[in-house]
Amino acid sequence: MADALPIMFQGTHSDAGKSVIATAFCRIFAQDGWKTAPFKSQNMSLNSYVTPDGREIGRAQGIQAEAAGVAARAEMNPILIKPSREHESQIVVLGKPYATMQAFAYRNEFFHQGLAVIRQSLETLMNEYDRLVIEGAGSPAEVNLNDRELVNMRIARLANAPVVLIGDIERGGVFASLVGTLALLEPADRKRVVGVIINKFRGDAALLKPGLDWFEQYTGVPVLGVVPYLPDLAIDAEDSLALERFAASSDDERAIDIAVIRCPKIANFTDIDPLLAEPDCRVRLVTHAGELGEPDVVVLPGSKNTIEDLMYMKQRGLASGIVSLVNDGKTTVVGLCGGYQMLGAVICDPHGVETPFPEMKGLGLLPIETTLEQTKTTVRSEGVLTWAGERFAVRGYEIHMGRSTPLPGYAPLIEIGGRGEGAKRGDERVLGTYVHDLFHNDAFRTAFFNAIRREKGLAVSGVRLFHSLKERAFDRLAAHIRQHVAIERIEQIIRQFQQRTVG
Repeated sequence: MADALPIMFQGTHSDAGKSVIATAFCRIFAQDGWKTAPFKSQNMSLNSYVTPDGREIGRAQGIQAEAAGVAARAEMNPILIKPSREHESQIVVLGKPYATMQAFAYRNEFFHQGLAVIRQSLETLMNEYDRLVIEGAGSPAEVNLNDRELVNMRIARLANAPVVLIGDIERGGVFASLVGTLALLEPADRKRVVGVIINKFRGDAALLKPGLDWFEQYTGVPVLGVVPYLPDLAIDAEDSLALERFAASSDDERAIDIAVIRCPKIANFTDIDPLLAEPDCRVRLVTHAGELGEPDVVVLPGSKNTIEDLMYMKQRGLASGIVSLVNDGKTTVVGLCGGYQMLGAVICDPHGVETPFPEMKGLGLLPIETTLEQTKTTVRSEGVLTWAGERFAVRGYEIHMGRSTPLPGYAPLIEIGGRGEGAKRGDERVLGTYVHDLFHNDAFRTAFFNAIRREKGLAVSGVRLFHSLKERAFDRLAAHIRQHVAIERIEQIIRQFQQRTVG
């Protein structure tokens, strides 16, 4: 296509570690002086990212761009699929909503159009960058889907990229999954696989050595690295599978208890990542009233289907449980985006954007009512948040298809460009906003939790700079991969690969 040297990471299954290893290589190439771009042709995720020009892409590609030190752009993830209902998803093309489609229609009606968008995006990036770090999705061995797939080997062929296959040893059966994947590839595609990386290893490397030798002899494919499991990595996750890292143990006695409501359509859950930066905070995922307890803070994250998730909360006793906690003065509730909408009096859906239900009563904890609209707001925002008598400069991003209007007693949480945004109750025990990354704002987050610490008689904390934690995490990840993966050999491979014809 053009000048950039590409490399592609594919996995034996979802959550094998493709995103994290691709992020590491974005950082490594940038450290080595190459202008680097991430690329994922098609991403299915409810965790998204707003680019500087107001386009929506997968969160992983936005974070990978940050790791590479470049601005994120829509071409880095030209197609984003956001599941909304059973067998139905919103299709985002080049950062803007295109249509809501069922899986069969998407596969049969959108394929050629999607391929054209992907090809153009790939060409644009290849022309403007030195290196392209391409991420696949799921597995390239989905034989029932490969005739019309848009994210694995077809993209490797378009970019003429060598492929490194990643296997997750933590789940067991890593050699079977690697060998099975290679066996199911078409011969020409199998030749693209220049090596494998075994990820998330725990234990004695000497015990693994016989398996590595056997694998290389049996397949003829080299093992380019065995990556030990890296705990406590403060980098945004893409897949909801990663939420399990928030599953606090029952004997966790950290002083501040935070319950995060996990609904089926939870979205942009990286809003709660900075809570991990607070060492005295215990973060729990809660799915029914019996798990709620008496937390200091309840967080209602965003949702791709607010009405269905609100119904889920009501059916499981979570809605009434949260209202009781607030009325008893025991808990502070923070609602973000869809969670903010749920805190209001009512959510109306006159156009059937989410469900056939024209309206649904909310929790009634904030004086707002919300109407779901057919157009989506995607914008980066910054303003001034007023809380506990102080004013805090905050910034974040908005992704929503609803408009919330004030009711009597309304007080805004944030002032953005002369308009009120979000809402808060008079006693400031309930806060809500459309602005994601609220807790990423260090001064506000510190003041918010210090107020709870004072109530509980705990020592207050100094400001922890979450952005610095993330930058250090990128460097820590890159150093970890450099230590355990044959980087120089991969560098040689990607240079040599362009000089030969595959298949």
